[in-house]
Amino acid sequence: MVSPESRRKAARHVVDGGLGGIAQACRALSLPRSGYYRAKRMSAGSRKLGGRIVRLSRKHPRYGYRRITALLRREGCQINAKRVARVRRAEGLQVRKRQRRTRRVGPGQSQRQSASRRNQVWSWDFVTDQTESGGAFRILTLIDEHTRECLATHAAWSIRAQDVLAVLEAAMSRHGTPEHIRSDNGPEFVAYAIQDWLGAKQIKTLYIKPGSPWENGHIESFHDKLRDECLNREVFSTLAEARMIIDAWRQEYNEYRPHSSLGYRTPAEEAARCQTALQPHLAPLEEASAAFDSAGKQPQTSNPRTPKLHF
Repeated sequence: MVSPESRRKAARHVVDGGLGGIAQACRALSLPRSGYYRAKRMSAGSRKLGGRIVRLSRKHPRYGYRRITALLRREGCQINAKRVARVRRAEGLQVRKRQRRTRRVGPGQSQRQSASRRNQVWSWDFVTDQTESGGAFRILTLIDEHTRECLATHAAWSIRAQDVLAVLEAAMSRHGTPEHIRSDNGPEFVAYAIQDWLGAKQIKTLYIKPGSPWENGHIESFHDKLRDECLNREVFSTLAEARMIIDAWRQEYNEYRPHSSLGYRTPAEEAARCQTALQPHLAPLEEASAAFDSAGKQPQTSNPRTPKLHF
């Protein structure tokens, strides 16, 4: 308790609690009596910025101060993260969350396939929740491990292998075909229908070891955010309402929420950046293909140096 503001708060706590008078509290805390009565001065700009920090923090109560800072900077505000943390601390808006310790891949274990570009590795898995009446439903989630983009969410009372294929095919029609897809050994993912369908599409499967969810860390991290920022905050009266709210959160996650592992860019911005970086490499191939097609369609003409033979 070194700063004058902390001493002032302690003195007011003593006086308001009836533990002593103003003079006694100031003398015990080495605080001038004028400092006890001094009103806190703040400029209009600071008050406006502090109000914006509080409004964003209350709108997104599970966002930390770094993510709130990223949102303010996206709005064009030049602000230090420590200032955001100070305002949130004064308003009691800190986010405290106990992280679970996860096992890591040891040096003796095989190296897992990691994604270094878009559409190289997709991950999918299930998460469960329930409606207000107690009816349990499942949510199928599909993400791109490189861009962290949530490609699809599908909530239903029960999800069969045919439903999984329908969700995957719809995602592929919008985002392209992945090279690998990672999942656990659940019955929906190891079904013969899915195996045959993925084999026909030439998509390689990456199955984690049974009982080792840490090997599918990207989807587990996404589920943690989904439950913390959406499922734990909402009460679903019907399955249709759950689908609508979860899909709205998915759009917010992709297009608005800054992602710390992407340099506080959104997954949609990262996907667009990857697509832009890929265009210079695809342009020469497209030009060569077009030239080859046009050359193949042109009629063959006789070489002018070849003498014509008359019979």
